[in-house]
Amino acid sequence: MPSTLNRVTLALSLSLAASLAAAYQLAAAPAAAVLEGEAQTLSLSGAKPGERITLRLNRRADLPGMGPSLLRAEAIFQADAQGRIDTSRQAPLSGSYGGIDASGLFWSALPVRGGPAPAAATDADGTRLQLEAWGQDAAGAPKSLAEQTLHWLPAQARIESRTAEPLPGAQLLLPRVHAAKLPVVIVLGGSEGGSLMSRRLAEALAARGFAALALPYYSPPRWGAQGPMAPELPALPASFARIELGQLETARDWLRQQPEVDASRIALWGASKGAEFVLAGASRIAGFKGVVAVVPSDVIWEGFDMMQGAMAQPSFSWHGEALAFVPYKGYQEEVAGFMSGQPVRLRRPHDAGRAAQPERASAARIEVEKIAAPLLLIAGSDDQVWDSGGMARAIASRRAAAELPTELLVFEGAGHGIIGLGTLPTTLNNAGPMKMGGQAAADAKAQQQGWVRTLIFLREVLR
Repeated sequence: MPSTLNRVTLALSLSLAASLAAAYQLAAAPAAAVLEGEAQTLSLSGAKPGERITLRLNRRADLPGMGPSLLRAEAIFQADAQGRIDTSRQAPLSGSYGGIDASGLFWSALPVRGGPAPAAATDADGTRLQLEAWGQDAAGAPKSLAEQTLHWLPAQARIESRTAEPLPGAQLLLPRVHAAKLPVVIVLGGSEGGSLMSRRLAEALAARGFAALALPYYSPPRWGAQGPMAPELPALPASFARIELGQLETARDWLRQQPEVDASRIALWGASKGAEFVLAGASRIAGFKGVVAVVPSDVIWEGFDMMQGAMAQPSFSWHGEALAFVPYKGYQEEVAGFMSGQPVRLRRPHDAGRAAQPERASAARIEVEKIAAPLLLIAGSDDQVWDSGGMARAIASRRAAAELPTELLVFEGAGHGIIGLGTLPTTLNNAGPMKMGGQAAADAKAQQQGWVRTLIFLREVLR
């Protein structure tokens, strides 16, 4: 009898322990592990109806000027009548963000000052994030209720790459598994220069079934912890002046020689100065199936140098010929803020230069009416780098008059920092002297919806 009683007691104890352990359960949909850039919805079940629970999300990131940092967002929710919390349908009572937003805990994180880096870090296996649920014990002290590790799988695991020999720093990214010849997207970053932005976006596209050519075209001196550093790609121009648009022809011709690529299906993707590049290039080079221009310009602007400032030369040239451009007004005074610590809003010298010389703005207009292919324009209404919202609307208006296919997405309250997959919190977009404009929530919405719409657009025009 004692033996039987002990077994029963042990079984009941284990059952009770398992029940208590399983009472609070965190989950992510569609899964805890997703390809980087895919949206996740967070939820908790097993709470008491009406119970207040804090959801906290931690991750590590390498931040410019700060190095490895712990990022954290948290919000207090009230469980519904079924004892559930679902970030896609419930607003927090308080916390890092407000309103119903399934991605709120991802974009609203801030660096934790003096905090240790979490055990789950970004590495070759991707990015790990730690989701925690906290309540209170009987004495009102914080009490851990549940934990769940989330995983953003890296695009690199799904792709292969090779150098595009005639183009310094360029890389062709291909999905590891593919049957037929692939449509291809030529990807250009912005005035940050180097290869990072174009490479990351091209990797994301290749992981989703496209061939993608990451095409850096400008590589300025860099800044490190010890001060100025050499350019990443010394073979490329270090000043943003008279960048040759004909590089798109070279890229197109090289792609025609690649056995995996269907060169009859090429699209362009460009952001910021890269959007200026692809629009100006596509207006002169026929044959592209579609163009995505994120925070675009409708004119060619004056060139610049990171060290010397404005250069009284155009940003771009065509077959060696300098293009008409809009000069800045007050550029040197504006960028002096980087040294003094004052806010730098590059939109001011852009707007002032355009207003002061409207005849030059007219001469520098990109002839978007000559682009027969469909255009997708993505911009923010509060862009403080340049007026991408107004310029995108001007492009769309001229193309509408020419009855050309154009899709326009201008996100109200968003700024210039709406490029990419949303892997870093948008709370950091205006953290330094350089002001991108926009509100963090609006920027996050623009990133998420713009990326989804970009994939749909590219699949439609390249099918």
